[in-house]
Amino acid sequence: MNKNITCPEILAPAGTLEKLKVAIRYGADAVYIGGQAYGLRSRAGNFSFEEMEEAVAFANEHGAKIYVAANMVTHEGNEKGAGEWFRTLRDIGISAVIVSDPALIAICAAEAPGLAIHLSTQASATNYETLQFWQKLGLERVVLAREVSMQELAEIRKHTDIEIEAFVHGAMCISYSGRCVLSNYMSMRDANRGGCSQSCRWKYDLYDMPFAGERKSINGEIPEEFSMSAVDMSMIEHIPDLIENGVNSFKIEGRMKSIHYVSTVAMVYKKAVNAYLESPASFEAIKQELVDELWKVAQRELDTGFYYGIPDENKQLFGARRKIPEYKFVGEVISYDENSGTAIIRQRNVINEGDTIEFYGPNFRHFETTIQNLRLAETGEKIDRAPNPMELLIIDVPQAVETGDMIRRSGAGLINLYKKEGKVAMANGTH
Repeated sequence: MNKNITCPEILAPAGTLEKLKVAIRYGADAVYIGGQAYGLRSRAGNFSFEEMEEAVAFANEHGAKIYVAANMVTHEGNEKGAGEWFRTLRDIGISAVIVSDPALIAICAAEAPGLAIHLSTQASATNYETLQFWQKLGLERVVLAREVSMQELAEIRKHTDIEIEAFVHGAMCISYSGRCVLSNYMSMRDANRGGCSQSCRWKYDLYDMPFAGERKSINGEIPEEFSMSAVDMSMIEHIPDLIENGVNSFKIEGRMKSIHYVSTVAMVYKKAVNAYLESPASFEAIKQELVDELWKVAQRELDTGFYYGIPDENKQLFGARRKIPEYKFVGEVISYDENSGTAIIRQRNVINEGDTIEFYGPNFRHFETTIQNLRLAETGEKIDRAPNPMELLIIDVPQAVETGDMIRRSGAGLINLYKKEGKVAMANGTH
């Protein structure tokens, strides 16, 4: 292992204040959020200035940082008010802004000195000359384009000492690092100004059109539905390559994901980094456990993006899913009573008496048990089924849990879907 390497930051997404606090509790060293202007996720739970103040205070208490994405492409007039907006972020205590548009970069540098600027992946930085260019302009960090290979990453690191942030987990864009106009055509929503309708995720059909005006679907002859959607990225098995090649920040995609997703993925990558920095052998010993843990959250199929070659047709989503998780997030711990061995939980999905569940918490704590003595927290009434979201319940637990621990209902593991003699078959097993 390279003795000169440093511990990379785990950078998690947060679409809401709740998700931000969960991400930090579960291991994120930094969290990126959106404000109510200049971002690319108009449908995410973007933060008001008051929420940012609370987020910064919470992050400071836990030794974490907050970054704000301001990565839209500005047209004439979009930049109005940006100087005041950036100064407000600086004064609130935001650690850095993530920007792609040179106009916004110039405004931020001139009107909000002291606020660090990180280059967004939207700027498509793919070579070390580009990183050197932005470093000379005063930027502290560059988020690499998702299209950079591991070999290119190594070459970039050899020629520059600017901080490098790289995506390690989450959705891939079918276009070039998010520079897409498909949504503009399909739904009149500008993907580069916060309105992406994710047209690439839609299902499409093939049609036979032998004569003008006639259209006949051939869906019956070709069973797969077609999309332009890429599988998600997961670099959990390749943490050593990323660390050894000098990546300073491991970025997880997903500001619109659930607290179940954010907590699990942040926890797993934090555990992976700590294990590898302890020793390569420590990482290898838990690698499969880390992979299995990631497959407990809802996501698309996983691969390594462009890091080890250009993705082929097998790295696209079409037809039946080949792997799906069989775990569902069902609740979180509100409090634990050591004397009675019971926990008050807030339910998020249906819970039944006798369900097999797994508790998990920060630092990779987890154990399985069954729902026993299920009852309503308000009245103590015993029930067999709790169907109402956000209801407070009491259950018996065989060992101590902590406030903020998560609960998921487990099944028989992963279901692998595969094609056999023209049919889709199902089999339990691991990936």
